[in-house]
Amino acid sequence: MDALTLLLNRRSASRLTTPAPQGEELENILAAGMRAPDHGALRPWHFVVMQNEGITRFSKLLEKAAIDGKLGKEVEEKARNAPFRAPLIITVIAKVQQSPKIPQWEQIVAASCTVQAMQMAAVAQGFGGIWRSGSWTEDPIVREGLGCEENDHIVGFLYIGTPELKAPTKVQRPDMTEFVTHF
Repeated sequence: MDALTLLLNRRSASRLTTPAPQGEELENILAAGMRAPDHGALRPWHFVVMQNEGITRFSKLLEKAAIDGKLGKEVEEKARNAPFRAPLIITVIAKVQQSPKIPQWEQIVAASCTVQAMQMAAVAQGFGGIWRSGSWTEDPIVREGLGCEENDHIVGFLYIGTPELKAPTKVQRPDMTEFVTHF
């Protein structure tokens, strides 16, 4: 699939199974993330790759956050099961640095761009993915468990695997008139 077709037909796949990218495929995904736009070459990001036992540890971490947060049995169960929705998860953390030239928001946006690049690299290699976020990105127990420092921001969890359902290869183009102004 050529790059333009890939981008114009981007879609998330929420039902993912094995196999997950391994070896060179996974390296390509991580390398694509490293190519995200990056003013000042700060590389303000860090990737936490979770597979196999890493998924189990992440499940326990989310469950602990739900228990400590007194979020209730239903949320605890959902938290415990959530990581098993894909065989590979890449957590992307914006590692915000003090810089007189590059503001914090721009570093977070740069880290966010890595998620899009990695998802597209996964799809280009025949896999699927979905970018998930939510309250776990700001939970202190989750942040600590994933090694976040004070100025770090979890920008999302990229779930990757083989789509259970075959998605259409082309999606309907949106009407862009509400979203575009020519100046």
